Amino acid sequence: MNTGVKITAYAAALAATFGAAYGVGTGVGPVEEPKKAEHGEHAAAPAPSKSAAADGHAGHEAGATAEAPAAANLPGGLQVSDGGYTLALETPTPATGKSVLKFSIKDAAGKKVTAFTTEHGKELHFIVASRDLNTFRHLHPVKGADGTWTTPVDLPAAGGYKAFADFKPAAPGAKGVTLGADLSVPGAYAPKPMPAVAPTANVDGYRVRLGGTLDPGKAGELKLTVTKAGKPVTDLEPYLGAYGHLVALRDGDLAYLHVHPNEGGPGPDVSFTATAPSAGTYRLFLDFQHEGKVRTAAFTVTAGNGTGSGTGTGTGAGKATASAPETTVPATGEATGDAGGHTHG
Repeated sequence: MNTGVKITAYAAALAATFGAAYGVGTGVGPVEEPKKAEHGEHAAAPAPSKSAAADGHAGHEAGATAEAPAAANLPGGLQVSDGGYTLALETPTPATGKSVLKFSIKDAAGKKVTAFTTEHGKELHFIVASRDLNTFRHLHPVKGADGTWTTPVDLPAAGGYKAFADFKPAAPGAKGVTLGADLSVPGAYAPKPMPAVAPTANVDGYRVRLGGTLDPGKAGELKLTVTKAGKPVTDLEPYLGAYGHLVALRDGDLAYLHVHPNEGGPGPDVSFTATAPSAGTYRLFLDFQHEGKVRTAAFTVTAGNGTGSGTGTGTGAGKATASAPETTVPATGEATGDAGGHTHG
């Protein structure tokens, strides 16, 4: 393993502010020879040879064409259209339980986009989260020849969800774009409260501890430590070309948090630098791969004096390490409230 591990961001800029349309998350690591998943899923992508800033995936500050510039100063995922591109859901009302989602990315002329730049092993990254932030799905859709994307999904309950598409068109001069669109699952809806404050999460026999601070307008470190049976995990496998992938969503509007990755190796620590755009409550979802399987650990964090829904991993000004009961995650790898799941189309 190359000891001089460089950092790649899954969808984060190297800027210090929470700019417009940031990506869905960031990863730590790339490595030279990622292992292949044992069960035919979550096979790690080849390590990128460039930083996110160099390959154009970072930031998502602008759109792909001069005639359709991206909206300025907005967090990622808040718009269904940006930079001349639109996330068009063909199945906006999926059923409860197992169903299939279909969507496309359309350009300014209304045509389906078929050419994308592969970044971190995928042409497009797709995430679905419930409005109450209890359910989180990191999906891997398959693109058809006509530009229609398809993926299976399992949504546990009726209610409101949001779908996020993170991609970079192959058009000359194109930059990364993150779009968001609403999904509605029909049926009786009973929103759940934000998961309880907890500095640790247990998932499938692993324990992940969150430490660090999250402050509005100020960069701080978030360190997640992975252990199993009381022993540190030091052989994490790369997932999407990195040792860990972090998605942060703001309670209320589900805006993406601007997260920076830090230097690091294959565990037990996976470290990120984050700057919150405002005080409030955020949900953090850490994906990590070990022994051929991707697992998700979820945390609730408060930034600043705002408390959002009144829960968070920590108290006071952005602390993420307060003493609190741990969060237990079912053996399926889905965090409290069903915050997990990785599906390939």
